[in-house]
Formats: sequence, structure tokens, C-alpha cells
Amino acid sequence: MKGGQIIKKISKKYMVVAVLFSLSFVLLLGFQTGSVKTIQPHASKSAVPVMKMVENEDSGPKKVQVKLQRVYLDGEISEEVVEETIWSMEDFWAFYDQWLLVDQNEEEILFKQEIDDISPLLKINGYFGISEDGVLNIYEGKPDDQKIIQSFFQINTKKLKSHHESELKNGIPVMSRENYQEVLKILEKYAITEM
Repeated sequence: MKGGQIIKKISKKYMVVAVLFSLSFVLLLGFQTGSVKTIQPHASKSAVPVMKMVENEDSGPKKVQVKLQRVYLDGEISEEVVEETIWSMEDFWAFYDQWLLVDQNEEEILFKQEIDDISPLLKINGYFGISEDGVLNIYEGKPDDQKIIQSFFQINTKKLKSHHESELKNGIPVMSRENYQEVLKILEKYAITEM
């Protein structure tokens, strides 16, 4: 090879290295400028503004407290609090896509979910019963314990069949969603309606 050809070959190598270096520098600057991105989960039906997070190499993960409210058919609300470390907002919203966003701030996010079932408390220890004044209630434990969880409506005890009244005084276990709905449906026809 002649001297001129060697210089051209070396120049081409340096040119390729320079172009690659320039591209990597541009890409690196693009990530460090801190572009702001808003992520709105597709399942959120809320008008609450969604958290904005700055994508920056130096920021690291975001820690937030997440409150999960479950609202059951019987009106019972359970709340679970978890500490979340958010590495990726997209993954975070995807994980909670079955939940309704209720509220949020920098430290806390509140989600709600309506559960098409009765609460675990009712399944374990809930009983339908009737109070002294004829109000249909659900009690924690037998009606004798007088620990009312939920009240429904006044029952016309004069029209109520004697076996239903006896069952209510002793307590009808709730056990399942179907049982809960069936008992309410049967006893609704004995409800006193005000005119």
C-alpha cells in the first residue's frame, strides 16, 4: 500500500468512529434533558389528574403509598395500604388497570374497586335478623348479640310468615352472595313502604 491509501483507510476508520460517537452523544443528551411524559391508564375512569414523572437517569425509583379500597355489595369497605416502589409508570398503571383512580398526590395514590360479592366478614359471621321494632338487619354474630352491621328496612311483622319471623329471631346465616340476595328478595315484599 502506498502512503496516500493508508491515510485514506485510517481517515475512514476515524470518520466511522466519530459518527458513532456523535450519535451516542446525541442519544445520551436526549435522555438527560428530562423530558416530561404523562401516562394515563386506559382503564381509569376518573377525572383525577394523572401523575407526571420526569424521565431522568438520576431520579431513580419513586416510592408511594397506595391505598386500595374494596367496596362490597353489603356496603362494607375494606382498605389495604401497600408501599410501592415505582420503577416504571407504565408497569405501575398496568398493574392497577382493574382499579378506579380516586385521588393522588406525590406521596399517596387512592384506588377503589367495587366487588360483586359480600364482604368476608359477612360470609364468616354475618346473620340476618330482626330488631325489636321490626327492622331487618345484618348482625355480626347471632341477633342476640345486638352488633348491627347493616340495616335495611322496616318489616310488617303482621304479614310476615311465622316461620320467617322465627328464622329471623334466631338468625339466618348469610354465607354467600346468592343467599344474601335471596333473603333480601324474599323479605322485600314484607317491607313497610311509607306513603
